[in-house]
Amino acid sequence: MEKEGAAGTHGTAAKRARSVNSGVTAAADFISRLPDAILGTIISLLPTKDGGRTPVLSHRWRHLWRSAPLNLEVSTLSPGVPTSSRVPPSAVSDIISKHPGPARRFYFLCRGAGEGGLHAQAASWLHSPALAHLQELDISDANPPLLGSVLRSASTILVAKIDHCDFPFEIVPPMNFPNLNKLTLFNISISEEVFHRLLSGCHALESLYMADFRAPGRLRVISPTIRSIIFRHSSSKKVELVIEDAPRLLRLLLTDCNRDDCVTVRVIRAPNLEILGPFLVVVSKLLLFKGISSVSSTNSMRTVKVFALRSSGDKLDAVLNILKWFSCLEKLYVTFRRCRDKRIEPPYDPLHPIECLETHLKKVVFKSFLGYGKQLEFARFFVLNAKVLDIIEFEVYNEYSSETAAYQRMLLQVENRASRDARFDFRISPTKYGLIDMC
Repeated sequence: MEKEGAAGTHGTAAKRARSVNSGVTAAADFISRLPDAILGTIISLLPTKDGGRTPVLSHRWRHLWRSAPLNLEVSTLSPGVPTSSRVPPSAVSDIISKHPGPARRFYFLCRGAGEGGLHAQAASWLHSPALAHLQELDISDANPPLLGSVLRSASTILVAKIDHCDFPFEIVPPMNFPNLNKLTLFNISISEEVFHRLLSGCHALESLYMADFRAPGRLRVISPTIRSIIFRHSSSKKVELVIEDAPRLLRLLLTDCNRDDCVTVRVIRAPNLEILGPFLVVVSKLLLFKGISSVSSTNSMRTVKVFALRSSGDKLDAVLNILKWFSCLEKLYVTFRRCRDKRIEPPYDPLHPIECLETHLKKVVFKSFLGYGKQLEFARFFVLNAKVLDIIEFEVYNEYSSETAAYQRMLLQVENRASRDARFDFRISPTKYGLIDMC
């Protein structure tokens, strides 16, 4: 009986140990315990090769890759280029034959001479059942015929990025993107007519990013749905951006538009625009929008709440003349530059108060603030004249000691501030390169 009892005890202990070990293993693999739908989503977010390797993790994952939405990344770059997560074109046919779909994303980078046949092959891939319901499209260096094929067959696309491509001069039949929500166009050549037709075919577009157009000319934006536009233009080629009719537009952001003689922005109708900039202040005669008459009560932009600009400290008059446009402005961001423009500005007339300084401006942020000279005079004006300010933030290069901050407050004349509730905050600039914004 003792032996039997001992054996029973030993057997119970062994079972308990196995149960504990099994529990530890199961607990350690929390991911595999997730539902198939969530695991499939995880796999669809992985690069192609990584997603295809997931079956080796455990038997639980073996069937998931074929049922998860496909994320197909194809590149023609040489093996020496660090793109290990992408697959060569030679492997694509095998992948889409084994993966029944659906597909979430298709990335295609075709760079190099003699790729005409590959472009035709890529067009055939897009018509395969595995890629029939794409949600995201990312194409770079495609030739006009392939791009035209893509634009004619992208009715399910939600997000699209087109990079280093020349748009065909004619696209027939009309383009139709009933679900496209976000569009990125980078380093492309496109005619005014095709750009207009492209946007006209986007019936759900909310976000548009445009950067470094190679043959831009004029770009007209007419969209009943668009809410955000980001525009970047760093080349010496002239471009005109016309917001002709955008009733839902909330944000118009411009980056690297550092040459006033190359970029013209016209806002004809954007009745809900709230966030604008940053603009380069060079001469106030630009008035931000060339071709529009001087500011008046009928054409001021009362909807704009947040405005950003770049300016050297000696352009206070130019900035104040511009602020007349934004009578309901609540937040102002100024990035100081070391660039100096010697052109003479029309003086600000103190007998005509700027409405936003009187009743609306709550926050001012000075970036790359050096704390002396014209920049100090610039900042002091807002301390002494912004009557409803809550806070002024100064982004500085080096950390201020309490003594230095007190000295700066004295120079700014904070004791005489127009808003008795205004606070003053000195903080280190996020990067030292923000200090010197070169022309």
